Amino acid sequence: ERTLRARLPIPVFHDDQHGTAIVVAAGMLNALHLQGKKLEDATLVCSGAGAAANACLEQLVSLGLNKANVLVCDSKGVIYKGRGAKGDEGEKAHWARDTPARTLADALVGADVFLGLSGPGVASQDMVRSMAAKPVVFALSNPEPEIRPELVMAAAPQAIMATGRSDYPNQVNNALCFPYLFRAALDVGAAQINEAMKAAAVRAL
Repeated sequence: ERTLRARLPIPVFHDDQHGTAIVVAAGMLNALHLQGKKLEDATLVCSGAGAAANACLEQLVSLGLNKANVLVCDSKGVIYKGRGAKGDEGEKAHWARDTPARTLADALVGADVFLGLSGPGVASQDMVRSMAAKPVVFALSNPEPEIRPELVMAAAPQAIMATGRSDYPNQVNNALCFPYLFRAALDVGAAQINEAMKAAAVRAL
């Protein structure tokens, strides 16, 4: 994507990264507002450390999420400073924290937000119960989420729950920002889709 941005005179946009990030951020702002919480104060745990997760976290930080309040987990557990796992020297290093937490279960204790961009069934009801009051749970793995909505609501009836599936309420899907973002870029003759445009799309949604 970086190479294409540098070489092409037209907007370059990776849908599964930035489209997902825009819709996740829009939903997150709404969910936290309904829960009486502010993005800048929220503690967030992300399950997943791939391109989509990185884009979502960067988008949320650009909107006010405190990076110090973020813990990221991959298939090996929490990404912490000095972990030394293969791949930690890449983009994952950006999210490494000084923390005693080592597992997803550790990380979620007292957390306001769970953001799942990983795989099916990685979160449990006990993990949801350990979160802060009125949690926000975005389990976006498709087609099977990190935890099913009915399990979340049974464990924490005051939770706000979203998935990427169309057969559950609160669907978070990158299609929600189309065709509007592209239509706007075409209308103004934009040479790129920049951070201000993405933030505007978040606010509009």
